[in-house]
Amino acid sequence: MRETNVTKLVKIALIGAVYTALTLAVAPFSFGAVQFRVSEALTLLPLFSPLGIWGVTFGCLISNLLGFLMGTNPIGLIDSVCGTGATLLAALVTYWIGRRPMTAVRDDKKRRLIKALLAPIPVVIANGVIVGLELTVVFGGNPGDTFGALFAFNGISVAAGEIGVCYTLGMLLTFALYRGDLYKKLFPGAKLAA
Repeated sequence: MRETNVTKLVKIALIGAVYTALTLAVAPFSFGAVQFRVSEALTLLPLFSPLGIWGVTFGCLISNLLGFLMGTNPIGLIDSVCGTGATLLAALVTYWIGRRPMTAVRDDKKRRLIKALLAPIPVVIANGVIVGLELTVVFGGNPGDTFGALFAFNGISVAAGEIGVCYTLGMLLTFALYRGDLYKKLFPGAKLAA
């Protein structure tokens, strides 16, 4: 069954809405140098479908703007550009991982496991570097002796939060979508490369 453009837009909006709701539900922990954004589990959806790319990117943009308006995201306007850009970049690479053929691995279960374990890596790296740098610049990291140390702290703390969410909640979501090929029902036409 082929999806209409309206159906695709609705799915993108739903992913974005769930991302936003999860981010704002734990808002004090979703923003800042030490963050634990549970909505980042959804950043693994691009592994299955390009709709996930646009859904999480849209959700991140709205979350950062609403967080700024609510006063929980002190750098919301800058974060709306930099953080959303990090999410888009990570989502594109995660999508690429899903489409990358793995012909050397013959067992379908092993291929799925490898892709599931690789999928969070772009999320961790992009957010650790881009959001870590953003936080360092915004919160007074002047180039000099302390800039490197502050950037390392911010980058590692953001990356650690991403690892915590993506390799727990994200893995649960990924394996739930693998089970019974549920991802094919949610995203008709979705197919992981062999």
